[in-house]
Amino acid sequence: MRVPALQGTMAVSTRTMLLSEFIGTYILVLTFGCNVLSLQYDFAGVAIAFTLMVLLYSLGGVSGALFNPAATFALGLCRAMGGPGLDWRTVASYTVVQFLAGLLGAVSYTLLYGKSFNLEPAEGFGWLNAGLCEMLYTFMLCFVTLNVVVARKNLQEKNQYYGLAIGLVPAAGLYGAGAVSGGCFNPALALGIDASSMGAGFGWSAVFVLFELLGAAAACFAFAKVRPEDFRSSAPGSAFVAELLGTWLLVATAGLNVLAESSAAAFSVAAALTSLVYALADVSGAHFNPAVTLAIFVSGRADLTTKQAAQHVLAQMLGAALGCVTYSLVYVGGSFAVGPIGKSTWPQVVIGELLFTFLLAYTVLCVVFASRTKTSHMFGLAIGSCVTAGGFALSGVSGGSLNPALSLATALPWGKGLGAAAVYCIAELLGGLVAVGAFQVTHQVEYGPVLGKFTASS
Repeated sequence: MRVPALQGTMAVSTRTMLLSEFIGTYILVLTFGCNVLSLQYDFAGVAIAFTLMVLLYSLGGVSGALFNPAATFALGLCRAMGGPGLDWRTVASYTVVQFLAGLLGAVSYTLLYGKSFNLEPAEGFGWLNAGLCEMLYTFMLCFVTLNVVVARKNLQEKNQYYGLAIGLVPAAGLYGAGAVSGGCFNPALALGIDASSMGAGFGWSAVFVLFELLGAAAACFAFAKVRPEDFRSSAPGSAFVAELLGTWLLVATAGLNVLAESSAAAFSVAAALTSLVYALADVSGAHFNPAVTLAIFVSGRADLTTKQAAQHVLAQMLGAALGCVTYSLVYVGGSFAVGPIGKSTWPQVVIGELLFTFLLAYTVLCVVFASRTKTSHMFGLAIGSCVTAGGFALSGVSGGSLNPALSLATALPWGKGLGAAAVYCIAELLGGLVAVGAFQVTHQVEYGPVLGKFTASS
């Protein structure tokens, strides 16, 4: 058997690796079911995300800590395409054990609570709506896994954020997409839920598993596009694709949360941003936001040319449009517009969006580009946490978009609310520019003695 080189994977026996996968999958399914049956809707996403996170750090060096037949399939397909991953024999063994653990986990939470729950789309939604949600976040889960664990760069760089990056994906998906499909994103979980509630009906797991495997396959092809060097290729445009994919998933997550009226929308979007920043930072910089790109370009910190900055923004706008289409498809034409919330006024909206976009852009400059405050492992959490802060802080004022691409996407497809979106964009871009000015003062040493003397004398 061959397992991915995950943070110094130990040379262990096949039995040990399979036991590792069994334990992880069992605990994950058990946690999911207990949270649903105890009606912990507000914190279920956090609980499941943290469970996955601790299991990844505990067992990643033993088996690779996949705990998901879709992720296992993605690694098998990735290797079959000429990249890093698992051989099909290992895929088969892992998959069987994961399904068995999922079934036992479902039996355990049923016995623990004396009841079970059905696997089916939420009321008002059909198989396609639920299937799209399952495919979208299984895609994201597998895509992040491939980038932070399987990519060849991990053979040299022993990152410490892989568990955080992968673990936060369920939190990104459960609060928005979970309101439509239940938020499995895992064939072992889907089958376990379906089997444990067989007395009330059985069969939805086949639909869920199909869409989850489609998401896993799509993740492999996307991985090959953003990291062609892992497939011994030199196809251009990886940064463009990375910015498009990241912004797409970010905007789709925001839209699904808004349309689901999730109380944890800010945390869900922040979780998505954190995971995607870790996955794609070394490919494109993982901006996913024109205000951030503007701040980086004007600051001169990343040797970003005018052409590259323009390409980033174009990719972000296309990704945002695709994200808008995605959440509209799931909610059958559902949409929303930005604007003052409650009794808030436009000046309050502008000030709020400017200040918290400033925080986001300023944090990126500080934790990614400044030699004295740069961090190699916590940068993604720091950046994502800005969305948690701004999203909750502005939930009663502007909604906390903090992203011109997201703001403009809300005006699609008919241009409804375009004027309001334009005001948001101006405020957010100004926030990015203010961040540059503040960064040049607080981190003047980064600009050499000329700017340092100027700021000191002023």
